[in-house]
Parts: sequence; structure tokens; C-alpha cells
Amino acid sequence: MDRILKIHNGKILTPYRAFDGTVLVQGGKILEVAEGDIEIQDAVEIDAKGNYISPGFIDIHVHGGGGHDFMDGSEDAFLKIAETHAMYGTTALMPTTLTSELDELYNTLEIYKQADKNNKKGSQFLGMHLEGPYFALSQRGAQDPRYIRNPDPKEYMDILSRSSDIKRWSAAPELKGAIEFGNHLRSKGILVAMAHTDAIYEEALLAFEAGYTLATHFYSAMSGVSRRACFRYAGVIETAYLLDEMDVEIIADGVHLPAPLLKLIYKIKGPDRIALITDAIRAAGMPPGDSIIGSKQNGLKVIIEDGVAKLPDRSSFAGSVATTDRLIRTMINMADVPLLEAVKMASQTPANILGLGASKGSLISGKDADIVIFDENINVNTTIVQGRVIYKKEN
Repeated sequence: MDRILKIHNGKILTPYRAFDGTVLVQGGKILEVAEGDIEIQDAVEIDAKGNYISPGFIDIHVHGGGGHDFMDGSEDAFLKIAETHAMYGTTALMPTTLTSELDELYNTLEIYKQADKNNKKGSQFLGMHLEGPYFALSQRGAQDPRYIRNPDPKEYMDILSRSSDIKRWSAAPELKGAIEFGNHLRSKGILVAMAHTDAIYEEALLAFEAGYTLATHFYSAMSGVSRRACFRYAGVIETAYLLDEMDVEIIADGVHLPAPLLKLIYKIKGPDRIALITDAIRAAGMPPGDSIIGSKQNGLKVIIEDGVAKLPDRSSFAGSVATTDRLIRTMINMADVPLLEAVKMASQTPANILGLGASKGSLISGKDADIVIFDENINVNTTIVQGRVIYKKEN
């Protein structure tokens, strides 16, 4: 039997309260969470030194980091991205693609299989998230317009037949064939999300009923109130507000969404329906300057400045360079969200959205021992994935 890991002398963050206590871990699972100190003989001890002991952060939308992209065509890129984000508190993440050549997508899906087996030093992979290619051209953002098209049953069924690792797919629900596409994915247990869309409320409502239950990077590349001829129409943004059961994910880097919008989203949707995401590209964890979004071979050039990625003509943001610690700080400092709820939006809520709430997202006995220790400024000093310490900040 594995020795018990004892994490003590810290402020434990549960979904309901914070208290000084101890977390015991064994066999990759949380054994016990209790107030005060627990005497355990021959335990491996981690002294939290008065810092916060938190559930690990779950990033359900991330493209890269540390100078690598998931579409670089190498297993090393997958592993280095996982290691990079683990340094900032991410214990689990969902590798995300961009619109691309089919061969490039197939290669990425194939590499995932091997990378997942060999990922021992970074954030755990939770399955692939395909972002595109079924988007509205008018809302493409930084997605390459060469590859944007309507859903084709022959094509997406072929893609699905090649990989059982696809757990999420983002698409524009107003496109021809998008409702059938959503219904098919839902029948396979795959999470469907609205993204890069110009849908009006009536279209978005039909899509929600067909399984499009999540709004991808809420507000970004997404329709709001519009006027067509004499009449005004609500868009996907208003749909997400009106449908209490609809989840949203937000890039809480403090740039994509200003403070008033962060506060509005929080006020209307609440912490149980908001997932904080990085949408990070390869430049996350790297210095400012020129970079690429997507693969090195076929990606788009971007520039990193003002803490965000932009297209070279500065006409649009092009993904973020955020890490999960920054998301928590943003929600606390800019949106006036309490620490417990900010952490919840980066842990329990994304776990629930993915259907993983029974095993991940909170510090409860029996769940996976995905744990982060950070200070009052959300500076991460220890990251633990399924009971293994994979990152320890050097003093």
C-alpha cells in the first residue's frame, strides 16, 4: 500500500467554506479532509505553510503554452504544454484544436493517444476539444478562413470513427446541418458548444435543445443584439442569459472581458454555470513579442502585447496568453468575486460541465487527489495530480 501523503498547516478550500486543516491522500485519491492536524505515522508530509490548499484547476479550453501548440504535430508539444500549465495550478486540461487541414487534425488526434499514455509530469489530459471547422465566417476571429465550412455528416462521422478521445466539439449552431450534427454528438456523449456564431435567439434555442449546452469563450466571436432590416434580434449572448441551464466559459484574463462584463456575467449566471478558461496559445508562459497561433507549419502569425495575443493588424484578439492563476486573480480583483467562488469556477464547475463532478473538482473524500497550494496572491507553489507532486516551486 502507498504511503499516505499528508498536506497540513494550510487553509483548505472546500465548495462551502475555508478552514485550517489537513488533507490526507492515498492511492491517488483523497482519503480524508479534516480540521486541525491529523497524526499519521510514516506519512509523506507537505507543509502548506499557511497557504491555501485548493482543488486543482481544470482548463476545458486551451491550445498551447510554453512555446508549443497542440497542433505542432509532436508528442513533445503535448507533454511540454501540460508541464507548463501545471506550474500555474492546472491539474487537468482539454487539448484544443483550431480549424486546419484534415490530415493535420487526424495527426493531432493520433498523437494525443500516445501523449496521454506518457503524460506523467504535467496536467492530466481530459480528452480532445475540436474547435471548428464548422463556424460562421463572419465570426471567425483568428480562425483560418481557408478551412471554415458547414457540417458534413460524412466528414464528421469519419473524424469520430478515427478517435474515441473527442470529448467536446465547438460549432456555429445556425449553419446548415448543425442541428443534426449536435444531435449526433450528443448521442455519442460528446459535449457540444456554441462558438464563432452569428445565431439569433430562435436558432440558439433550437441548438440548446439539440445539445449545444455551453457557450464557447462567451462574448468572443459570438452574436449579441443585432438589427436585420427594421427588426432587432437577440443573439447567443442573450440566449445564454435567458436560459438558466446554459453554461458559459469565459476568458478571464482581464483583457478579453472588461470588469463590467465580468461582473454582469457573474451576477446573471453565477459560479455554478461559469467555467474560467485560458484559451491559451503557445505564447502562454512566454515573453511578449511575435508568435504563432496554431501549428508552426500552417498557423497564423500573431503579436503578444498588453497581456494578450492580437492579429498583426490589431483588428482582433487571437487567443490569450493567460494561465489559470491569472484567471482566479482577475475574478477576485476585477470582478469582486469571493475567493471560494473564483476557485469553484476554475475547478468544480468545469468538472461538472464535463460530467466529471463525481471524481474531480473539489476536495472531498474519495475524489481524485488533484490539489494546488497557492498564496494569497494566487502564486502557485505546489501542484499535485492524482496524488503525485508534479510541480514544486523552487525557493
